[in-house]
Amino acid sequence: MSPMYGRSHEWSTNISDSDSEEEPKLPLNQFYPYIRCALCCGFLIDATTITECLHTFCKSCIVKYFFYSNRCPTCSIVVHQTQPLYNIRPDRQLQDIVYKMVPFLEEFEREQMCKFYKERGLEVPKPVVVSSPVPVVLKRQKKDNIPQSVFTIPPELDVSLLLEFVGAEEGINNYKPLERRYVRVSGEATVRHVELFIRRKMELSSTCQVDVVCGDHLLDHYQSLKDIQNSVGEEALQDGLLVLHFGLVLPSQS
Repeated sequence: MSPMYGRSHEWSTNISDSDSEEEPKLPLNQFYPYIRCALCCGFLIDATTITECLHTFCKSCIVKYFFYSNRCPTCSIVVHQTQPLYNIRPDRQLQDIVYKMVPFLEEFEREQMCKFYKERGLEVPKPVVVSSPVPVVLKRQKKDNIPQSVFTIPPELDVSLLLEFVGAEEGINNYKPLERRYVRVSGEATVRHVELFIRRKMELSSTCQVDVVCGDHLLDHYQSLKDIQNSVGEEALQDGLLVLHFGLVLPSQS
């Protein structure tokens, strides 16, 4: 993502290099809906497409966006209940088209990348060389020995959570925002596990108490998420996610 790519006046508006007078010439801005990112409004860099709806964005833009939402920025479809990054893929063909249509964009992006690494004293990554495919003879494997996909979700991870922060009591100030609100965990996990997760991510002090609520019910630490989901029912679900609200309070003094 680079904001300067959105300055369309810096780029040529002629997408044809042909000297033929008969070949029609179209202004580049007619193609903006197809070659610009809807998040940063610049030309696509590392074009990445959502497999559920086929909308495309800059890779860095959509990855950052999915820290806070699991829906497509354009059509609001649920990309994935808890791991939207599972359903995005690089669109190299579209990126090649963008580089061909926008003069000097690829060279400028490469210069920016080299500058970024050099300013930080890091080694500039070398371009990936794609070797020609070599025929590989595969031995027949037993069905039990076929490796599972790296994205296979274990069956025991059967509860998807949406953690909604409702606020902190006056006097509680030192905490970080919870960036990962979507979590998928085992149904055997308890409210205590959720509290520990929140404490670690928000860097809460031991003097701060975390109250977790589902619907109108203040939850106890020993309750399992599966039991909560079964007892509360559809009222606590949103797009298939179990919604838990939590707040930060000071411990009551007895």
